Amino acid sequence: MTSAATATRPGARTRRRSELLWIYLFLLPGMVLTAMFVFYPMFASWYFSLTQWNGFSDAKSFVGLANYRELMQDPLFWNSFGRSMIFVLVGVPLRVGLALVLAIVLNNVIRGRLSTFFRTVFFLPVMAAASVIGVVLTFVLSPSNGPVAFFLTETGLTDAPVEFLSDPRLALWSALLLHTWKNFGMTLIYWLAALQTVPPEYYEAAEMDGAGAVQRLIRITLPILLPFAVIIIVLTANENLHAFALIQALTGGGPYYSSEVVEVYIFRTAFAPDSAGGVPRLGYASAAGCFFGLATLVIALLQAWALKLVADQRARLAK
Repeated sequence: MTSAATATRPGARTRRRSELLWIYLFLLPGMVLTAMFVFYPMFASWYFSLTQWNGFSDAKSFVGLANYRELMQDPLFWNSFGRSMIFVLVGVPLRVGLALVLAIVLNNVIRGRLSTFFRTVFFLPVMAAASVIGVVLTFVLSPSNGPVAFFLTETGLTDAPVEFLSDPRLALWSALLLHTWKNFGMTLIYWLAALQTVPPEYYEAAEMDGAGAVQRLIRITLPILLPFAVIIIVLTANENLHAFALIQALTGGGPYYSSEVVEVYIFRTAFAPDSAGGVPRLGYASAAGCFFGLATLVIALLQAWALKLVADQRARLAK
C-alpha cells in the first residue's frame, strides 16, 4: 500500500501542477488588464499629484506636497467636497429609507405579477447609462419647451417655468433627486434580497401569538435586517460619492459651480480648466483625486467599523 501510494504521488503532483498552470493562464489576461487599467493609473495618480504637469508635454516638475497645500486652501474644492457629502448625508438616508419601505410593501403586501411589474419598473433606470439619462432629462426639465415646465404652467401650479437645472438654488437638489431616482432600483433589489433571509416560520409563530403586522415588522423583520442595512448603506454611500456621469450630463457642475461635486471639480481642473490661462493641471487634479480617494476610504472604514459593532451586538444578544 505504501509503495503504491508513493508510485502514484509524482503523477498526482504533475496533474496538480498542470491544473494550476491552466488556471494561471486563464487568469493572466484579467490580471494584465487589471494592472493596466486599475493599478497603474492608481499609482501614477499618486506620482502625478507630486508634480506640476499639464498632461500634454513630457516636462514634469516635482513640487512635492505643494499641490496638496494649495488644495487645502482652495474654497472651490471644499465647496465641491461639501456637496459630495450632501449626496451622502442626505441622499443615502433618503434612498435607503424609501427603498426599504417599498421593498417591505412589495414583499409582504403586493404579490404576484403586480409585484414583479413594479420591481421591473423601478429597476429599469439602473440599466440605462447615466450620461444618456442626463441628456434626456435636460430636455424633459427644460424651462422653455420641456414637458415638466409645460405641465406646471398649464395646470397653474407655477406662474413661471421652474428652472430645475439652471437655478443655483435648485440645481444641486434636482441632481440629487434625479440621482436617487436613477439608482433607486439597485437599493430596492438589495432590500428585497435581504427580506428573503427572514424565515417564514418566524412570522407564522408571531402571528399565532397574536402579533400584528407592525409588531412583526419591529420585532422580527427590522432586527434581522440590521446587518444588511449597514452593508446597503456602505454600497449606497459609495455609489452616491460617484455621481460624475449624471451631474456632468445634467449641469456640468453649474450654474456658477452650484452643483459641482468633487469628481466634476477634478474633471474640470484636469480637462476643462477655466483658470490659470486655461491650461490643464493634471498634477493638481491628481492631488484632488488622491485626497478624495483617501476621504472615501476613511468613510468606508468607519462604516466597516459600524458593521463590526452591529455584529458584536447581535452576538451578545444571541447569547
